[in-house]
Amino acid sequence: MQPETEPGRTPATDGLEPDGRPELLVLRALKLGDLLVAVPALRALRRAYPDHRILYAAQAWLRPMTELVGSVDDLLDTHGLDVPISLSPGRVDIAVNLHGNGPESRGRIEALRPRRRIGHASPGWDGPGWPDGLHERERWARLLDWHGIPADPLDYRLHRPAERTSRPGAAVLHVGAAYGSRLWPADRFAAVARELALAGHDVVFTGSAGERARAEEVAGLAGLGPDTVVAGRYSLTEFAAVIADAAVVVSADTGAAHLASAYSRPSVVMFGPAPVAEWGPPPGPHIVLTDEAQRRGDTFSTEPDPALLAVTPDDVLEALSGLGIMPGAGILSPEPAIRTDS
Repeated sequence: MQPETEPGRTPATDGLEPDGRPELLVLRALKLGDLLVAVPALRALRRAYPDHRILYAAQAWLRPMTELVGSVDDLLDTHGLDVPISLSPGRVDIAVNLHGNGPESRGRIEALRPRRRIGHASPGWDGPGWPDGLHERERWARLLDWHGIPADPLDYRLHRPAERTSRPGAAVLHVGAAYGSRLWPADRFAAVARELALAGHDVVFTGSAGERARAEEVAGLAGLGPDTVVAGRYSLTEFAAVIADAAVVVSADTGAAHLASAYSRPSVVMFGPAPVAEWGPPPGPHIVLTDEAQRRGDTFSTEPDPALLAVTPDDVLEALSGLGIMPGAGILSPEPAIRTDS
């Protein structure tokens, strides 16, 4: 997750004019995976406040995904906590802190002077104590339950994109990650991709524009052509569509893995710095590979976490075999990484 930063700068003009409804603002100015684990909380807020206009404060590029959640009316462009939230004090009826429980996120909400604040216990705030070691979906559902808003942590499914993918049934390998600590080595992705292609799967490499070079490197190492690389070419909804129709998704702990969960697509997820207990997939056709005994836990490191490096290509191939994606596993390493079935 993105660290909280000091308040300081003047808000930009948001362009969201009031539409006559009372407004409920949800602060979670983070990334795609953070949005997807907050879906149960957003659904609960929609049920509790059907007549409110729900604003989700996060980075603008997430707007297409909020539309697939189906419980958000508008996205308020908010780049982390670098600047104050761009709404005038007193405009918001209810403000919900799903960003964290630090003084920065609380201060951003307090500056709005909402009629009601929903968050964890802290100076001047009523709420439950911050629970360590709890899964993110459960953390935010528990918060709303405490405030009298029933929430189901397993209400995490997304609506399907209206557009259909041109690569239905693909084996999707998402080779990038926001931080170096989650980057599984390119040659290992290539080894898995090569075996998937030999087994007859249509292999697709996804990622952002900034991850395209890495995706091309993996494709080259696997001996696969440039048509397999869609990183940087798909919009966010096209990305969601290819995962919604995927035969399988292989990814580190990133937004791609959370999308696979949201669409109940088989997935193999390699975990490094983040604890599986807090960020792992829900029950379903998902297998987590890691070695938590080696986990260093430094999310912002430029080097892959040892727990991630403990996962070998043969571990992934064995997991794919267990999901029925591959006819058989590779030659297993003497000490394979811990396998956690979800």
